[in-house]
Amino acid sequence: MKDTIEKFTMLKITVQPCLLLIIALLLVLIADTAMAHNVAHADQSFLTENSGVSIIPFMYLGAKHMVTGYDHLLYLAGVIFFLFRIRDVAVFVSLFALGHSITLLTGVLAGWHVSPYLVDTVIGLSVSYKAFENLGGFKHLFSSWLDTRAAVFIFGLVHGLGLSTKLQDLEIAKDGLVTNILAFNVGVELGQLVALTFLLLAFSVLRESTQFRRHAVSVNVLLMAAGFTLMAYQFTGYLISTGS
Repeated sequence: MKDTIEKFTMLKITVQPCLLLIIALLLVLIADTAMAHNVAHADQSFLTENSGVSIIPFMYLGAKHMVTGYDHLLYLAGVIFFLFRIRDVAVFVSLFALGHSITLLTGVLAGWHVSPYLVDTVIGLSVSYKAFENLGGFKHLFSSWLDTRAAVFIFGLVHGLGLSTKLQDLEIAKDGLVTNILAFNVGVELGQLVALTFLLLAFSVLRESTQFRRHAVSVNVLLMAAGFTLMAYQFTGYLISTGS
């Protein structure tokens, strides 16, 4: 009986925040309809009308994208959640940044293009995947699984590809393209450092709690729910865009 009560209490603690997060995400996603694949209209105008090298504006836009990119932030939160040493944080974030940079730069310069909605569906999956991994799901189901570092790098490639497809849709001017995209990528990484700083501060407070393990379960269930919500939203967008 006692075990049943404890399980019910844990479920109550977990489910209620999940519902709140899903509602919050839906509000964010509704607001997202005022943007073209997460690029605000004002920024779209600049990107499409700009001609020539504009290093500082492109760095600013790259940083802004990362700091306001809820999909990237949710994934980063999952990646660093159980990393307690700065060295480990640096390794995993560097792998993500490397993957992100490769496909962002190569995708735009080589003209790789896939549906942004499908890529963003996989990005949503990356959030749920990391949360499920944090909960020990893969260890419970399989005797061996993909190395976490490899998974972070692979999903970094996906996140970068998503951004490159969005930029290509805006038909950025060819004049100064290489320099501008490099500046944009530098901005993305600077924005990632800013976001990472705030995430680490938030998690340091959470880790000081005597009930960290219980909160860890709740937070990662929230992340997994958020990832599935993003997947559903983006895949629905894909079906609508193709008239399916």
